[in-house]
Amino acid sequence: MKTKLLILLAAMMVLASPMFAQGGAAAGAADNHYWIWIVSGFSMAFASGLCGLAQSKVAAAACEGMGRNPGASDGIRLVLILGLAFIESLALFTFAVVFAKVV
Repeated sequence: MKTKLLILLAAMMVLASPMFAQGGAAAGAADNHYWIWIVSGFSMAFASGLCGLAQSKVAAAACEGMGRNPGASDGIRLVLILGLAFIESLALFTFAVVFAKVV
């Protein structure tokens, strides 16, 4: 699983390198302006989707832990809230970057 992920990440880095190539005078900046809006929307959707998946996984694990050991509910609840806050910060940071790039 990790090997496939590393291969995928390496392929994405290799394929993304032409994106940073400098265009000539014919490649106007007006054409590239619309891509910022499209990519911003996709990045926010991607980050929100992953946050939802991660939060559901954390909540399920916390519920299972509290069900198995009710005496540790207070500690699990504290770690649950802290974990959910860190996961939600991913979406907030993505929103801040999107807002900075679009405006």
